[in-house]
Amino acid sequence: MRKLLPCLWSILFAVAPIFSEAASASDETKDDDRLRNCGTVLKEILDVPDNIPHDLLDKADCVVVFPSVLKAAFIVGGSYGRGAMSCRKGDNFRGPWGPPTMMALEGGSFGFQIGGQATDFVLLVMNESGARGILASKVKLGGDASVAAGPVGRDASADTDATLRSEILSYSRARGLFAGVSLEGSTIRPDNGDNRRLYGRKIPAREIVLSGTVAVPPAAEQLISTLDAKTPTHRP
Repeated sequence: MRKLLPCLWSILFAVAPIFSEAASASDETKDDDRLRNCGTVLKEILDVPDNIPHDLLDKADCVVVFPSVLKAAFIVGGSYGRGAMSCRKGDNFRGPWGPPTMMALEGGSFGFQIGGQATDFVLLVMNESGARGILASKVKLGGDASVAAGPVGRDASADTDATLRSEILSYSRARGLFAGVSLEGSTIRPDNGDNRRLYGRKIPAREIVLSGTVAVPPAAEQLISTLDAKTPTHRP
């Protein structure tokens, strides 16, 4: 028995790196899949003219996409999702769309229905203050940053009171239905662990998005190309 234990420990130390590498490779695959899903969701939503008003999209400094956010609720609701955010590059958020930072969405019930449901979310960050706050740390929607359900339809006015006051406009798509939705009480934050894995080094979200020195990952090409095609120029 005394001889067996050292052998078992030796085997454990030998195989541990293998399992660690396998887990890391699996996480990298999930990151790539998430970015591809973000691109698919955004393209599908923006290809429908009666969804997000184009003039609002042109005014946005950043766009955040959370594909397939899971919500489970009976009396008390909860939710968690992961996605990505791209901003227009440059200190004034007026340049071309930059590479994405991975993001996490956490919070209470979104008030849809009792039961489990997967929902896609798109958030438009409408000003520099909101964008810098999100890139710096965790932000509580409705507290640290004002948020409102975004207007829907090609003829929706971008000059509504909610639009003028809110730093973030939020939308949802579930079971084919698209609408503005309030996310007050939820939090969003950069996912630094996913960013480190995706870009191969520890790098702040702000540097990823705005510096112009970070390349767009291949898995995010559809996300960025969709933004470039749909809203190439920021309009004040």
